[in-house]
Amino acid sequence: MTSKELAIRLAAVTVGHKGLELRVLDLRGIGAFTDFFVLASGTSDRHVRTLASAVTDAGRALGQRPLGVEGQERARWVLVDFGDVIVHLFQQEAREYYSLERLWGEAETLELPSEPEVGTRGGASEKAAPGG
Repeated sequence: MTSKELAIRLAAVTVGHKGLELRVLDLRGIGAFTDFFVLASGTSDRHVRTLASAVTDAGRALGQRPLGVEGQERARWVLVDFGDVIVHLFQQEAREYYSLERLWGEAETLELPSEPEVGTRGGASEKAAPGG
């Protein structure tokens, strides 16, 4: 599985768990330390923790063990690091404060499929994600 396919699959998991303001930033062309950022927001600490748990479980189901998970205790900003894909899950205030979209403004925003490729409980679907 390519890093692009993984990013799309993990993004779909956040949609399946009612994540808000989804963005996938392609960092490959700007000399970054990772290929993709997946950014999504939750409405509360509990929602952000649920998103993080779903993303972690989906990654494992896809054979991708997270290298680390940070921020779950307070759940204002949870980072799930899969190496080539880093998922950032925020409460709205933290997302506005850290403004990663602005900080990484030269990154291209990935066009996502209109139909999420995820089951209702956030597991990865059997559909193949588009190109890599």
